[in-house]
Amino acid sequence: MPNGRLSLGLLAAAAYAVLSHWLMVHAANQPWAIAALFGPLLLAALGFALRQRNGPLLAGLGFALLGLYGIVARGGVGDVNRLYVLQHAGIHFALFVSFAASLRPGRLSLIGGVAQRVHGGLSPEMRVYTGKVTRLWAGYFLAMTLASLCVYALAPWSVWSLLANLITPALIAALFAGEHLLRYRLHPEFERATLAAAVRAYSHKPVNGDAARR
Repeated sequence: MPNGRLSLGLLAAAAYAVLSHWLMVHAANQPWAIAALFGPLLLAALGFALRQRNGPLLAGLGFALLGLYGIVARGGVGDVNRLYVLQHAGIHFALFVSFAASLRPGRLSLIGGVAQRVHGGLSPEMRVYTGKVTRLWAGYFLAMTLASLCVYALAPWSVWSLLANLITPALIAALFAGEHLLRYRLHPEFERATLAAAVRAYSHKPVNGDAARR
């Protein structure tokens, strides 16, 4: 993935986040707004599942797209805010489960698997470090799941929308940047890799199951 395409993708994601916040505050119950908010996410996930050839994920996304079509066709749902909260909290909880499951004994951590595909192998120090980073991300995803539910229950809707659409991507970007700086401060001996290389490695299936085993 060339750097220009990656930069364009990041700008598009930022624009989508701002648009999502505006739609959730000003047009949350409109059927077209529901389609605009959920459609791109489901289509992006569908493309990922197709590249991964993940049958169960493809089936689940197919049902989700049919459900979205049904919601839009019937003119929306009663309390659409709960649908948005379920989406945000559900995605983060699913990511928490994925990251945490890779930390089981005898397995290579999820981020360790990505690093292994980027670098072609991992030193013992890199295995330990990537395991710690995977735990950090798992903790973040669990914390965001709980924060999403608590803010929805205790704060105005506009505050939850701000958390979901603007604060969430800002925190993710801060974690990425902070980990990148800390990694090369603590371990300058680690081979450097670009963000584009990491994204490319994460978007492809592990080879010969290397990312699933130590």
